[in-house]
Amino acid sequence: MRGVLLAVGTLLAQEGTFHLMGTYAVIELPEGKTYEAYRIMKGVEELLSDYIPESDISRVNKSSGQCVKVSELTSKAVSKALFVSNLTNGSFDPTVGSWSINFRRLGSINEDEALKLIDFKKVRLSSGFVCLEKGMALDLGGIGKGFAIEELYEMIKTPWGFVSIAGDLKVWGHQRELGVFNPLTGGLLAKGKNVKDLCMSTGSNFLRRHILGKENSVLQVTVVGKDCAIVDAIETALVAMSDSERDRFLSQNRDIGVLVLLRDGSVFVNRVFLEYFSGLSIFPNDQRSQD
Repeated sequence: MRGVLLAVGTLLAQEGTFHLMGTYAVIELPEGKTYEAYRIMKGVEELLSDYIPESDISRVNKSSGQCVKVSELTSKAVSKALFVSNLTNGSFDPTVGSWSINFRRLGSINEDEALKLIDFKKVRLSSGFVCLEKGMALDLGGIGKGFAIEELYEMIKTPWGFVSIAGDLKVWGHQRELGVFNPLTGGLLAKGKNVKDLCMSTGSNFLRRHILGKENSVLQVTVVGKDCAIVDAIETALVAMSDSERDRFLSQNRDIGVLVLLRDGSVFVNRVFLEYFSGLSIFPNDQRSQD
């Protein structure tokens, strides 16, 4: 943990950097709230991480084929994950854990078996119980960081704040300049000042190849919206979609703000994304926008 006091406008703020979810979280809140915020998000991690043997999600995965009682917060996270699975027609699917956990990490099943077990429609969530078919596993890595940030926001109830975990962030109650990294140049892809509260999630699959998806022309996706869990999961889905699936999804869901960097260096940005910012600058030579 690293902490520092600073002034935000006329308010005294406290900023802290914490190790969380395998990466680092930056938390900037009114003085005295920073460590409380960290503990809230750490509590989320302790319930949802499949790397923690005693977590709710680990217990569910170890008991696949049975129904497992979980906390209210875990039920909420699984419910949001299944909502985005339905919205994206399975491009985001938390049951990818049969592949990412049981096959890739544990080697407990072969890849063909793992792929056949991916089906969010077979997850049952009822009265605080999560039920998986035998061999299935949940991986909430594509929604967990955004979910933790959103839970913090709902619980901490401060008039303003800024929280980021790796590529996910939330700003509320104030304006600040935000930037999006360009992996092609090592500089900025875009920067601008938010004009309203927002969640923003940026992700890609070009280095780690950790997202099971279809071949496409996408290098990086940034999504903005109001709920960080939903924004995080939609970003994951857009990275996984084929180009035609992505175009169709965005045409049918015009309330989702997106900035997409393609492998050829060109950029797609839609109107909803632009409406979240003042003076947004986008730096690549080729920019395509949608009304």
